[in-house]
Amino acid sequence: MRSIKFNLKLMVATCGVIFGLSNFASGQQSLKSYTSYVDPYIGSGGHGHVFVGASVPFGAVQLGPENFYKGWDWCSGYNYGDSVLIGFSHTHLSGTGIGDLSDVLLMPYTGSIKTDKGLETVPGSGYAAHYRHRNEKARPGYYAVKLDDSNIDVELTATERVGFHRYRFPKGKEAHVIIDLKEGINDSSTETFVRQLSATTLVGYRFSKGWAKNQMLFFALVSSEPWSKLEVFDDKQKLDGTAGKGRFIKGLLSFDKAPADLRLKVGISPVSSENALANIKAEIPGWDFEGIVKTAEQKWNHELGKVEVTLQTTAQQKVFYTALYHTMIDPALFNDHNGDYRGADKKIYHAEHDVYTAFSTWDTYRAENPLLVLTQPKRTADMVNTLVDIANQQGRLPLWHLMANETGTMVGIASRQIIAEAYLKGIKGFDADKAYQALQVTSRMDTLGMAYVKNFRAIPVEKESRSVAKAMEYAIGDGSIALMAKGMGKMDDYLYYKQRSENYHLYYDPTDGFFKGKMADGSWIKDFNPLASKNNPYAEGNAWQYLWLAPQDIPGLIRQQGGEQRFTRRLDEFFQLKSGEEGPLADLTGLIGQYAHGNEPSHHIAYLYNYVGQQWKTAEKVRFIMETMYKDSPDGIIGNEDCGQMSAWYVFSAMGLYPVYPASLRYAIGSPLIKKATLHLSEKDFTITARNNKPGNIFIKNILFNGKPYSKSYLTHADLMKGGHLQIIMDSHPNKKFGSAKTSRP
Repeated sequence: MRSIKFNLKLMVATCGVIFGLSNFASGQQSLKSYTSYVDPYIGSGGHGHVFVGASVPFGAVQLGPENFYKGWDWCSGYNYGDSVLIGFSHTHLSGTGIGDLSDVLLMPYTGSIKTDKGLETVPGSGYAAHYRHRNEKARPGYYAVKLDDSNIDVELTATERVGFHRYRFPKGKEAHVIIDLKEGINDSSTETFVRQLSATTLVGYRFSKGWAKNQMLFFALVSSEPWSKLEVFDDKQKLDGTAGKGRFIKGLLSFDKAPADLRLKVGISPVSSENALANIKAEIPGWDFEGIVKTAEQKWNHELGKVEVTLQTTAQQKVFYTALYHTMIDPALFNDHNGDYRGADKKIYHAEHDVYTAFSTWDTYRAENPLLVLTQPKRTADMVNTLVDIANQQGRLPLWHLMANETGTMVGIASRQIIAEAYLKGIKGFDADKAYQALQVTSRMDTLGMAYVKNFRAIPVEKESRSVAKAMEYAIGDGSIALMAKGMGKMDDYLYYKQRSENYHLYYDPTDGFFKGKMADGSWIKDFNPLASKNNPYAEGNAWQYLWLAPQDIPGLIRQQGGEQRFTRRLDEFFQLKSGEEGPLADLTGLIGQYAHGNEPSHHIAYLYNYVGQQWKTAEKVRFIMETMYKDSPDGIIGNEDCGQMSAWYVFSAMGLYPVYPASLRYAIGSPLIKKATLHLSEKDFTITARNNKPGNIFIKNILFNGKPYSKSYLTHADLMKGGHLQIIMDSHPNKKFGSAKTSRP
């Protein structure tokens, strides 16, 4: 979406590599080397936009390298095709289509004083340095690189709120570390500050305006060695003393004699420098760099071990665990160790739950959040609590929330789906009544086209941009709320929101069979081209891709299009029809006909064949997508990662399941890539095995569930959560009877 993606030894047994869930002892999972199969470079080239650097699962600190920002493919600050670094900053986005953050940039160097990164095309014009991938290492919780121009070795690791740097300078050189508060990805600093507390400690802040319009980040830095002096600059102008405030403040630490092993701890906070310093004291009180690296790796192993898989090749194993890793970078923590955080109204609050930021809801409600429901129930509850808190602070639920800011990016208000799904799937730890109230307030407002929705009228194209996309997403959310209302015994609300969920019919033109924009007078838009991807009422797509965006009412969608046979013919045509003369948008990648896997509205479409009794076509399509659009290489993700959604699609699909409509509590069955997968749920294990699963055997012959024949082309959430064993027998030829009966369809 454009809204913005080890060294533990492998465990080897006589019959091959074993990926086992470790046993639990005293409530703690013993750890195996799942991280050995994570390659953070996957998706760092091409259009993947993933974060590369050191972090812990869902950590506030994402400490990593920065290239010169050169546009869309540098939204995470780093692109694998680059060769020049400007430093290492502490906040990043992973896989978004809009760049932001990269706050508090540090860069070590030697020689004469330089206070600017310089020009990429003029080596030595600033503190920027060349590097080579052969001198670079990245694994979960750790990043290292040698800076060629200065021969400095850099190592990075992190805790939840603290970045830990280790620099090894060459002997006999004057050493410098610049703290450049001017630098950031695609944003502009508005006010910056730094102040020395002692010869080993300084504090400061960086306020900036970017995609998120009013960002406030505070920090503290503690050094293992006293610096010889601190000089403060406002851009290029040197200030007196060891403190300074301005728009482009830079602090320069100088060491007359290069430390053999310089370690710097940088804590961040959305609240204050004092809290940032307290975060350091709470999370890294000592100087054991290797210990923090080990702890970070253990945290990743623990989380990755919740999904234990064996795939057919080592490459697939790497793709799977890297995808799972990518699903646990965002949303990111946004509260201090003591519970303080900054609300959407910019006031300071104290929370009893963890608070999160980077909610790319338009993307993630489709598969990322459903995956977190299974693997991160506690964090899911805290994310729901955060969404409700944001609603109370800004007056409605968020669209795309970042660093206490509503960016307003993308369409619909998909946080509604996320909350409803969490309730329907039994997530504990949030107040359902308060959550429902937030849903009610948001769904009955008059802005963003909602006034038309609640009065069962089409949103006019003259009144709202992307009107059809808004309406289709609103209908999905309304369907989710209807099911939540029914679950809470609110039957009048259920009927009201169910009716709203059918508003998508208002945009269907039976004369040509597409959802189209309507004018305020009720007429259809003119010069309609179903292949056009630009200047239309959709969001990053065209009429063909939006033809299938009613997962809350697939039977109604089938009827509307003339029944199962015509629906199936058009679905076949969709996967075969080439792009029009206008061509696709830059992020409509991964094309199969009009299907665009690089963008989220297409993600459920291959699974729709299950709903018309042709599951074998779903198997054919999803296996092709997995095998051709995900690779163990830097360009191994076909589109930008979008805070875990692209990877969550793969994680689900590789296990043979996909939540076409998360609130329905059903998972469509596709074509498992795994040989065996075990989901270690909070109370029970659920195991999927795919027998005879080898290259070419992409179709389902039959299924056994807990040892008994199973004819359905879907699995219920309730059955999954009970634990059990789904055994899928694969074949090279389609069994067209599997899932064909109406009683066997989702």
